[in-house]
Amino acid sequence: MPKVLIAALALALAAPAEAEMYRGTETPDYKVERKVGGSELREYGPTVVAEVTVQGSRSGAANAGFRVLAGYIFGGNAAQEKIAMTTPVAQVPQGDITGGEWTVRFTLPAGSTLATLPRPDDPRVRFLQTDARQMLVTTFSGVPTQSALETALASLKADARTAGLTVAGPPEYMFYDPPWRMPWSRRNEVALPVQ
Repeated sequence: MPKVLIAALALALAAPAEAEMYRGTETPDYKVERKVGGSELREYGPTVVAEVTVQGSRSGAANAGFRVLAGYIFGGNAAQEKIAMTTPVAQVPQGDITGGEWTVRFTLPAGSTLATLPRPDDPRVRFLQTDARQMLVTTFSGVPTQSALETALASLKADARTAGLTVAGPPEYMFYDPPWRMPWSRRNEVALPVQ
């Protein structure tokens, strides 16, 4: 019996850490407020992000933006400092989802501040301190095709309407896994800022 109690205690103590890590990589901290249909209403804390705006199709812009931001965190900065990779890689359309301009964003590790980040070598990289915010989020596995993202977004908007939530900005597409991970084990999310 004591072994069962010890195991239960170990799981309980480990649970909070799971919300901040995904497959060993840091993720933004959030609290699930409640379930809304097939979605979660989450409260995210303030974060510091690095972002770049790029042109192209959604997948082309994701790749281009990732390369620019990866260059920064892998030492492409005035201090030649390597910064830990976090997940997810986020992508926000600037206008219609089928448009050609996208902001690609990395959340920087906990403890990062605008004052202490090294200056990027690439002037397209910019930094932003986000405020705490509420997001309605749906999660799905598989390859994040245009069709899959549109289906997830439509479901999310329906959940927001059903719950009486007001959408307060454009969708955010979040990708947690590298492209070589098998599709059925990938974590993708679509989020809407809500009030």
